Amino acid sequence: MITILGDIAIIASIIIGYFISIALVTTTFYKSRANNYLALTLFLISSLALLDIINPESGFLSFLYFIMIELLIAVTIYTYFLIQIQHVYLTRPWYKMLYLPFICSVIVETILHLDNIFHLYESNFAAFVFYAKDISALFLNVFLIFWSRYLIKKSNTISKDKRRWLLRFNLFMIIIMICWFLSSIEFYAFDSEYTVDYLWILVSFLSWWVLYYGVFKLQIVVQRDEIHDYLVSKKTDTIAPKKKIKPTITSAIIPQLYALMEEEEVYKDPLLSRLDLATRLGTSEGNVSQVINQELNKSVIQFVNEYRIEAAKKLLHDPVFHKYSVEAIGMEAGFKSKSAFYSAFKTNSGMSPGAYRKLQKTS
Repeated sequence: MITILGDIAIIASIIIGYFISIALVTTTFYKSRANNYLALTLFLISSLALLDIINPESGFLSFLYFIMIELLIAVTIYTYFLIQIQHVYLTRPWYKMLYLPFICSVIVETILHLDNIFHLYESNFAAFVFYAKDISALFLNVFLIFWSRYLIKKSNTISKDKRRWLLRFNLFMIIIMICWFLSSIEFYAFDSEYTVDYLWILVSFLSWWVLYYGVFKLQIVVQRDEIHDYLVSKKTDTIAPKKKIKPTITSAIIPQLYALMEEEEVYKDPLLSRLDLATRLGTSEGNVSQVINQELNKSVIQFVNEYRIEAAKKLLHDPVFHKYSVEAIGMEAGFKSKSAFYSAFKTNSGMSPGAYRKLQKTS
């Protein structure tokens, strides 16, 4: 039963891996240099799983099986993380040397497959080479995954959200490495593959989580950061008109509150609370709520969300941001989640953000 489930898990992982790898390089939403390497990684992992099912003993597929694609996977996933954090290692001369183990593996396996004189492929030497490459691939993957994690933690070129998603994605890859390590121990120490099926099932489920967190959710964060950087770069070019304060509003808090919203854009902080506003205004939470309620006839959350919604509307209306997802725009405007953004936007505008964008495109 477990064997059947394991086979189903592997087949499902292969299908989803090929599908996502193609989507990453063909879909505008996902297309980027980093995702090109992620697509290659998923393609190689899916191919490795496919070869494991087929288990070829001769021919070209056998050659592919023994060249240790794992050595190439280690470098491509490491490169993916380097690009995401914009690390200088990508420009170092030694960086290309990371491909050397895979190149050597291809050369050695080519010699063994073409050998018709000494028949080394059927000798103990070939078995030694296979074990050496297998162990080298495992240690190279483990080393580069942990090295990537260290670099992500030390990076100061990415936002906190992006760092959190990258570390979570990296953690999933570490768990997969642990599964691989355990299966190797079982194979070499006990000459058994009894638990491999369990591990493949686990890896299959982990793959789905990796795809969700490492591809879709991370892309949302990346887009939000791109939108933010673009707006910051254009901030000096345009001066937003300030709201006129009604003559009837005499409270000193209201002008300060408008200044916080319009000049400092504190509403873009998804964790902004009534206490934060009160601290910035030098008053109590109760005073903030009372002033906003009496003078503006709104609750604190309504007041803050109005600024967020107006900011989102500007981005949804601007053709420059049409390539970005609605969720990324909502995050940039200050909403903590997709559901909160959709709910507040629909309450305020009577339609969803997506419908609003379509309406603006046709008008």
